Amino acid sequence: MATMFEAWQDVLRRIDEAVVSIQRPRDSVRLLAVSKTFPAEAVRTLYGHGQRAFGENYVQEFAAKRAALADLDEIEWHFIGPLQSNKTRSVAEGADWVHAVDRQKIAERLSAQRPDTLGELNVCIQVNVSGEVSKSGVAPDEVVTLANAIAALPRLKLRGLMCIPEPTDDTRKLSTQFALLRKLQQQLNDEGYRIDTLSMGMSADLEVAIAEGATLVRIGTAIFGRRTTPH
Repeated sequence: MATMFEAWQDVLRRIDEAVVSIQRPRDSVRLLAVSKTFPAEAVRTLYGHGQRAFGENYVQEFAAKRAALADLDEIEWHFIGPLQSNKTRSVAEGADWVHAVDRQKIAERLSAQRPDTLGELNVCIQVNVSGEVSKSGVAPDEVVTLANAIAALPRLKLRGLMCIPEPTDDTRKLSTQFALLRKLQQQLNDEGYRIDTLSMGMSADLEVAIAEGATLVRIGTAIFGRRTTPH
């Protein structure tokens, strides 16, 4: 059984091979290690190997890990799960990135609760690229409206778009959904935005996502193993 270090190295190799295959620069794709449900010590261990960006899905778990790992000066916290409006404060006060903004109300609360002493909070709009009723995210035709609302708020910086595609082994379907996010990025940039981040691709489909323009892949299982701890 591979160690966490070996698994992490294997993911970095997969990213390298994917970007080389489409002739993109190696530094055009960042790895976000999704550590949800795994203990703070697992994050500390991977940080010791050189990983800096970590993603969390649950507000209480994020706050606890951030407190436990406060001595890690270079750690970069990404909150990637859905946010309820009554749970935004700890994320606004502690995260460097929020990936799943899908309502103006959430953006407004993050903006109001972001301390002036911190830099701008990097924000991604979550887009429902698959059209699944059960999935969070704004509809593609609502992205510009939400982008305009976020851009008008202080202490937030609109950096990108995020999606969770339909769970499928159909590579063509995945490619189509990832390509839609890239087209929306281009649409926003044509309107004067500077959207430099496409947060898409996970353990099973990172190569497909990179081929369609991903700049940040969110990898959990392939690094930490399968989650067995219920939340």
